[in-house]
Amino acid sequence: MNLRKDALAILQATSRTFLIPISRLPEGLQEAVASGYLCMRAIDEVEDHPDLDNATKAQLLRNMSLGLQGFPHDCSVEHWAKGMESAVNLLPEVSLRLADWAKLAPPEIAPRIWDATAGMADRMAHWAEQDWAVHTETDLDRYTFSVAGAVGLLLSDLWGWYDGTQTNRSEALGFGRGLQAVNILRNHKEDLQRGADFYPDGWSDAQMQEYARRNLILADAYTNALNPGPAKEFCKLPLVLAHGTLDALRKGHDKLSRTQVILLVQQALQAAAI
Repeated sequence: MNLRKDALAILQATSRTFLIPISRLPEGLQEAVASGYLCMRAIDEVEDHPDLDNATKAQLLRNMSLGLQGFPHDCSVEHWAKGMESAVNLLPEVSLRLADWAKLAPPEIAPRIWDATAGMADRMAHWAEQDWAVHTETDLDRYTFSVAGAVGLLLSDLWGWYDGTQTNRSEALGFGRGLQAVNILRNHKEDLQRGADFYPDGWSDAQMQEYARRNLILADAYTNALNPGPAKEFCKLPLVLAHGTLDALRKGHDKLSRTQVILLVQQALQAAAI
């Protein structure tokens, strides 16, 4: 089995935003970032699944967390899905292959990825049990930390492990939160249809856009402080797409066109070289 090849194939099927930056990373760092992305995508598919009830989601997520904490002995789907086979049959390949993605990263950094994913799965389980009840901006901060801000912190650890790059952790948190806030805006209608609303009580699109902009300012500072190289290129791509999506939403469009995406990717690659 060629895990690297499988990982890139799953990335191509699941993420337009992250396929390009991950595929351009150097050997070693590419496997580490792909492992982190796919492990977190595996649990995210459980959180967002339209045909699973919240109690089932919470149990699956906690089982996956425990599996990662007991890696490699308890991380196979046969272990974390035991007794929940009917629910697991609904999950996509990226979730079922959690154990594969967990062992994709170089062994000297892999435990940090397991730790980050296990913690995120436990936090997602909490939010599932709370029916994603976001009533205040503080609730929103907690949720965006749970599912995205922690990703920024993990990325900082991966950059430091790979070549000693040092980053501002508060800005790293804003990087994750900013990208997630744009996703909340983009997916708001679909989320409402499945019974989830991540807007604080009384908030309009304009207020959520302002929240996203505040965090994207931190994300810009985080990315601009990076030296030219793989970390900066990786961060520039999703950040430029987030800004472009926010602008499109503000103008009343549902998403970026394919032509706009291609143009923004070219601009991001040029900016990352500076």
